[in-house]
Amino acid sequence: MFYRIFTGDDGQSHMEEYSPPADLPATGIVFRWHEPGNFIDWHVAPKKQFIVTLEGQVEIGLGDGSVYTLGPGDMMLAEDLTGQGHTTKAVGDRTRVSIAIPVE
Repeated sequence: MFYRIFTGDDGQSHMEEYSPPADLPATGIVFRWHEPGNFIDWHVAPKKQFIVTLEGQVEIGLGDGSVYTLGPGDMMLAEDLTGQGHTTKAVGDRTRVSIAIPVE
């Protein structure tokens, strides 16, 4: 599934289903590993980037209390660069492996 997380006019992060464009230039790739239970409190995306979960699961928490669970093959365009941001928590019993792909 493809998602987009973005900052709304209310300063909160919101999530929606998303269809990525066919030609979006990438500027690199970063691999990340988070053990189950790893929690990152409120933060914004450091730059516009695709996050692809390769293994494990993550919960993305939003300011309105909603939580999205992403697993292997799920991709999210993170562009909530301002506002309250979101939380992330590696869940389940497997290490979450993801890649971050910064885009222009």
